[in-house]
This record gives sequence, C-alpha cells and structure tokens, in this order.
Amino acid sequence: MSEATLDDRGRLTLPKELRERYGDRYHIVELHDGIKLVPVAETPLDALRDEFADVEKTAEELRQGARDAAVDEAGR
Repeated sequence: MSEATLDDRGRLTLPKELRERYGDRYHIVELHDGIKLVPVAETPLDALRDEFADVEKTAEELRQGARDAAVDEAGR
C-alpha cells in the first residue's frame, strides 16, 4: 500500500508506479468511510468493449433476464 499527502494547495500526488500503472485521470467516489479513486480509461468505449468481451448474450437477452429477476424478487 502507498501513502500520499495533500500539499498546501490541496493537491494529491500519486506515486509514479501508480500513475504508470493506472494513468493520470480518476473518478473520485465518496464512500461512507472514505474515498476511492477509480481510473478513467483513455478510451472509455474500448474499456467497455474489453470489459464485456466475454458476454455472449444480446442486450435484449440481458434486459429480459433483469426483468425476470426483478419480477421474481418482487414476488417473494
């Protein structure tokens, strides 16, 4: 784990190893007990394609599955 400190102007500098690994842009997500930095891909569309490359269902099949699951959950 790495540690970083804010400077007198409120800037946070990440260690070089982290910047090289994850890039220079991040979303800041506020959690109940802290914050999380989520790297932003250089090309978000390519990142989505990579993330879902192994999904074999169509968008409509995924939607229908979500609908069915919601109906099952509501019926309990």
